[in-house]
Amino acid sequence: MPTPTVIATAAENFRYNSAFLTKLVQDLSPDEWMRRPQGNCNHLTWIVGHLVWSRKQILARLGREWSLPWLGGFARGAKCEDDGDYPSEAALLDGWRETAGILDGALDAVSPELLAQPATSGPPSADGKVSGIINFLAFHEIYHIGQASYLRGWLGHKGMMG
Repeated sequence: MPTPTVIATAAENFRYNSAFLTKLVQDLSPDEWMRRPQGNCNHLTWIVGHLVWSRKQILARLGREWSLPWLGGFARGAKCEDDGDYPSEAALLDGWRETAGILDGALDAVSPELLAQPATSGPPSADGKVSGIINFLAFHEIYHIGQASYLRGWLGHKGMMG
């Protein structure tokens, strides 16, 4: 079934982000994953973990249960630590890739009826429906990938977009 029109742009953004983030971090060292420009900024480890956690939230709204044991450390409001007990870069990317496939299928299979349900508490919804939450979470993901892209440049690596 094709992705419902009301979330089609969000679905394309999620698909694009899946490949882009993987490429963005593929040549970074473990040390670079943990560096941050200031104590109040997030490092790449936290950003990628948070995005995997966020995709878990999207999947839940689409009626798909999925999780990893370490996701709680990346929940909304979780503090980024310099020396936190974080999963490895490989584990984070495995989680990211796993969510990519599951999310892609869930976005194509979701019914218009589920998307039209009233939004529950949590992320904003411009239309007051689940569809608005999905669209907001696509924006949220792009925001954090922008942060990761900035950190890549700050770390001295060539930008990904030109």
